[in-house]
Amino acid sequence: MSGVAARVAKERAAECEGLGTCQNPVKYLGQDFEELRTQCLASGTLFKDEDFPACSSIIGYRELGPNSAKTKGVVWKRPSDICPSPQFIVSGATRSDICQGEVGDCWLMAAIASLTLYEDVLAQVVPQNQSFQDQYAGIFHFKFWQYGEWVDVVVDDRLPTVNGSLMFVHSAEGNEFWSALLEKAYAKLNGSYEALSGGFTVEGFEDFTGGISEFYDLKSPPANLFQIIQKALKKESLLGCSINISNKYEIEKITQRKLVKGHAYSVTGAEEVLYHGCKEKLIRLRNPWGDVEWTGPWCDGAPEWNDVDPKVKEELEKQLNDGEFWMPFSDFLKEYSRIEVCHLSVDSLTSTKEHKWEATIFHGSWTRGSTAGGCHFFPATYWTNPQFRIKLNEADDDHDCSTHDPCCTVIIGLMQKNRRKRKRIGEDLHKAGFTLYRLDNQTEGLLNRKFFTTNEPVAQSDCVDSREVSIRLKLPVGDYVIVPSTYEPFKSGDFCLRVFSEKETKPLDDDAVKADSYEPRISDQDGFVDCRDIFEKLNAQRKEMNAYELQIALNKLLENRKGLKSDGFSLVTCREMINLMDMDETGTLSLEEFKALWMKLQKYTEIYLKVDANHSGTMEAHEMRQALQEAGFTLNEKIQQRIVQRFASSDVTINFDGFISCVIRLETLFKMFQLLDVKKSGEITLTLPEWLHSTLL
Repeated sequence: MSGVAARVAKERAAECEGLGTCQNPVKYLGQDFEELRTQCLASGTLFKDEDFPACSSIIGYRELGPNSAKTKGVVWKRPSDICPSPQFIVSGATRSDICQGEVGDCWLMAAIASLTLYEDVLAQVVPQNQSFQDQYAGIFHFKFWQYGEWVDVVVDDRLPTVNGSLMFVHSAEGNEFWSALLEKAYAKLNGSYEALSGGFTVEGFEDFTGGISEFYDLKSPPANLFQIIQKALKKESLLGCSINISNKYEIEKITQRKLVKGHAYSVTGAEEVLYHGCKEKLIRLRNPWGDVEWTGPWCDGAPEWNDVDPKVKEELEKQLNDGEFWMPFSDFLKEYSRIEVCHLSVDSLTSTKEHKWEATIFHGSWTRGSTAGGCHFFPATYWTNPQFRIKLNEADDDHDCSTHDPCCTVIIGLMQKNRRKRKRIGEDLHKAGFTLYRLDNQTEGLLNRKFFTTNEPVAQSDCVDSREVSIRLKLPVGDYVIVPSTYEPFKSGDFCLRVFSEKETKPLDDDAVKADSYEPRISDQDGFVDCRDIFEKLNAQRKEMNAYELQIALNKLLENRKGLKSDGFSLVTCREMINLMDMDETGTLSLEEFKALWMKLQKYTEIYLKVDANHSGTMEAHEMRQALQEAGFTLNEKIQQRIVQRFASSDVTINFDGFISCVIRLETLFKMFQLLDVKKSGEITLTLPEWLHSTLL
């Protein structure tokens, strides 16, 4: 419980203080760069990071494990032990500062190389005023976006070397270390250097900007790809493209027209020019090498430029930097294999906010037994997946939907959290995706199984084992629900769901929590003769029943009920029952209170037997949601998850005692809140003694 309270407190503090923004990042592992550097300078010592120590375990666990061939002879050295005059950055950060080492993180190298093309982004990821001369204390820091918040990661400058040379990323300069330290900080964030093996460039783009990514296969591009690229450039998105390779020998092989295979290019422009009376689509690319450029049509000095309006030609040519070139968009589609676009939100790092995307982010979890329902091929559990509602109420300024209704452009991305860290224990990415449904006059609260079996989805993503899966959609104005899921049910994991839109997207309140529990009418109905007899035998003198007597009475009444798997009610559960029914604070039950309790238990027993579909005597944990709905409770997903954690057994089932205990506990908490919420505002304020007195059962 204290963990939940701590998380709620952290979320509230973050909201109040703006914690997690790029201006006020979270201090990763609680390490404060300025404080640590000041302490080291005052003591005259160089920083040693005990949270990411210079030892074999942070290098890797399999191919780079402690006993692997690749890690033999590793010596940890500070830059001053590697060269006589180390520098943080030499003459600006450039692509030549990034040379790959022993780990297979070329995707990260390509992202860092592209990062050098955007000075304002680079300056945020790699904070300035760090050096090996001024205030040097063996400590450096870097900022990354991680699942909705910015974090500041501190590292020491002890780097792994083999035979005196850096084992991982290094600069061609030999005495420049910003890229090696950046890689170390990113490795710390993900658990080890080896955890960085394998990935896509856009993963680095996202962690450097907080943007959302799209992939386009240029062998089957959308008809409006040129317009998508133009819009992305206008919104200051980061765009990269590459030519696939068929084997390792083709890496950085140069084609006849001077294009480099297996190499990350940046897309920097897209324009249409009038050429021989027709509009010619041109795209501008940049090779980070700076000296190998396209030699086909529309290259630098090509004859095609002679037939273009001189003013247009001058304007387009003056924008070219070293390594940049124009080429026909039609040739671009033929020569290149894929394009990756990282869209930035108004909260991203670049200096201007004009034309940025509006971003909405949701956080959730798939929890075995409560919210890990699997995809729609598993209808019995699919409806228990997390649900996130959005409202699109303002169309794009230039909407071009296929219908006549005003439409909104949205990019929806589902990102799995912290999966690289779990590689060490043999866990990889889940196959995951999401489905989108239109909502028409739906009630509040979580949608039930009937909704998903009677409504067709508007759209759905692929179900893939990548960190993020995203799709671009044109949607009519309206309300929608997004359902993220793993392919198979009962797969646990955390995720964030992001919605980028041209106009503001409003999250709808799916946090509805309410209760309409069963309240019996007391009468001398059949069945109460036994109750009275038992009650009077146990309480001949006092006319009141305590928890011990209640335990005996209920277990006696239920011992012959078929279909219930029960070891009998515990004393704790019986005390909770008394707490619910005892309105005069005697700590005991009168006959009338006992009657009311018995009627409640009969009602809840009927629900339990109804929901136990396979008649096993226990409920599957995911069936608990339906049972609680039948009992009159509308709960959000966080509460559903806590219930399973609290009441499910190790085989993720809930027996009769657990179900009754849960229902009684919920009834008690709801009634307590309603009594204390005298203003009916949905909020209560209690002193610490009042809080303890009310909740200490």
